[in-house]
Amino acid sequence: MTAPVHILHLHSSFALGGKEARAVRLMNAFGPAARHTIVSGMPGELGARAAIAPGIAYEIAQDPPPLTGKPSVARYDAIAGFMRRFDLVLTYNWGAIDGVMAKRVFPKGAPPVVHHEDGFNSDEAKGLNRMRNAYRRMAMGVAHAMVVPSHRLEDIALKIWKQPRERVHRIPNGIALANYYVEPKRNAIPGFRPKGRRPVVGTLAGLRPVKDLPLLVRAVGGIPLDTELVIVGEGPERQTIVDAAEAMFMEDRVHLPGFLRDPHKYMGLFDVFALSSQSEQQPISVIEAMATGLPVVAPDVGDIRHMVSEENLPYISPDRHEVHLRDRLAILVQNPELRARIGNANRIKAAQLFDEQAMIAAYRDLYSAAMRRPGVLGP
Repeated sequence: MTAPVHILHLHSSFALGGKEARAVRLMNAFGPAARHTIVSGMPGELGARAAIAPGIAYEIAQDPPPLTGKPSVARYDAIAGFMRRFDLVLTYNWGAIDGVMAKRVFPKGAPPVVHHEDGFNSDEAKGLNRMRNAYRRMAMGVAHAMVVPSHRLEDIALKIWKQPRERVHRIPNGIALANYYVEPKRNAIPGFRPKGRRPVVGTLAGLRPVKDLPLLVRAVGGIPLDTELVIVGEGPERQTIVDAAEAMFMEDRVHLPGFLRDPHKYMGLFDVFALSSQSEQQPISVIEAMATGLPVVAPDVGDIRHMVSEENLPYISPDRHEVHLRDRLAILVQNPELRARIGNANRIKAAQLFDEQAMIAAYRDLYSAAMRRPGVLGP
């Protein structure tokens, strides 16, 4: 039997978000063909490990070299030395770009590196940082590939980061669509029970500043009809969200159950899915909402406008103003037939574009090609 390949994952944080959820799904799909070592630049942020399937061979690296800090030959040397024990290195977003730079500075014996860019935090939500752009261009010359999920990021990679066309791979996110065609149980969200005919707006998001969830609280609080808001996720902004709910006198209608696995088990309890993010690219949560058959209300960020159905387009706000989000939400929460029509159109489009097996096959082929070992990660 062929020994499993050893893959190093360099994350600035391994708290469960879109990119971490995708990385874990790929780990689960590769099964015994690979074993994994995970670095979280923030040692306590390891929430995504809960989604790793039983039997997957993985470990959380203990005392790895720091992924962030001032440019330093000594730090690059330490990262490069750590990387040499692996068959493949996967780096994720700006917070792990020094893994790519370490190979550039110390290329001898370095394994292939595939870099993934999934979007930006609040510090680049309104405009890209010129120094980071230059740093990415310098580092990426040694990477086997850069992977992006969205058309917008593909344009940035080609036009701003100046990556060669053959190095940039746009692989749309995908999910196990069939899982979302089921009826949820009323008790699927701990501490929350749907209250009769009161509509429910829901979202899945890390509780981070870039998601601007207090804005969503204010938007839902302004809907004339009493509406429940469920925010599934964990993060440092939890108290800020609670404070926003109290300021709107709706603390009894805002529910924060924390991180929950398996969104297909509870998303059907929502009537409308909503985002208020400063920055997104191709959010997996929107795909999950579409597969569930929900209408989506969100600002026009990233690829969201291109993801949803034509029927859903009027509910994508041209900006992030809370009144504009509120008005779109208000129309939908008061019109069940409209919700059903838009949700059905979203489900059809999700089935056409976002199949998980196509995504897994694309990543499997790319990673195997980077290692020059076709088929090593399975058929």
